[in-house]
Order: sequence, then C-alpha cells, then structure tokens
Amino acid sequence: MLTAKEVAYEVTKALDAKKGMDIKLLRINDVSSIADYFLICTGTSSTHVKTLCDYAEYTLDQLGEPMLGREGHRGNSWELLDYGSIVVHVFTEEARQFYDLERLWADAENVDLKDIIIDETI
Repeated sequence: MLTAKEVAYEVTKALDAKKGMDIKLLRINDVSSIADYFLICTGTSSTHVKTLCDYAEYTLDQLGEPMLGREGHRGNSWELLDYGSIVVHVFTEEARQFYDLERLWADAENVDLKDIIIDETI
C-alpha cells in the first residue's frame, strides 16, 4: 500500500500526463483532519475536467487505491475524487477562480512539485 505522499505524487503525474494545468498540491494534515493532501488542477473545458478525473481514477485504481467517492458539480465545472488521505479537485478555470481553494487553505503547506511535473517549456 502506498503512503499518502506517494498517492499524491502518482495522481499528480497522471494529471500532468493528460495536460492538467496549474497543478498544486497542498499538504493540509496540519490544518485539517479531512485528508492529508488536496490536489488542485485546472482543465480547459468540462470535457477535459472529466478526462482528467477519469485518468486519475484509472491510475489510482491500477495502483490498488480504493476511491471513497467521486462528485461532480454544475455540469463538470468541478469534480472531486476522494481517496481518504488525498482529495483531488479538478476545476474549469472559472470554477477554480470562484471557489479559490488556495486562498481558503492558505495555511496549508504548498508542496514543491518541480521533480514530479515535467516542464515542457525547456
């Protein structure tokens, strides 16, 4: 069984592989008992949001990680995947700005993903 951090890194790689944008990993276990991590990502459209979530779910399923729940909101402008130790939030740009989870969870630690996400601008 993977640690919460390993699960977070694997799902980060999955979202990155499917062109998820502005991926942020927040370590929230010091400020909340909801989960250890929130992974936040933006999709370019409601279809992209669904694709990102489907691939994240597929990736973690292949690793034997059981999902506790998946919820969609307002025509796929926001989908949430709950894995207990990590909650994945995938938004359209407008929904992400509206809900502004980074501001709500400003006390959380922003995990450095430079070794996880492939920078294609190089």
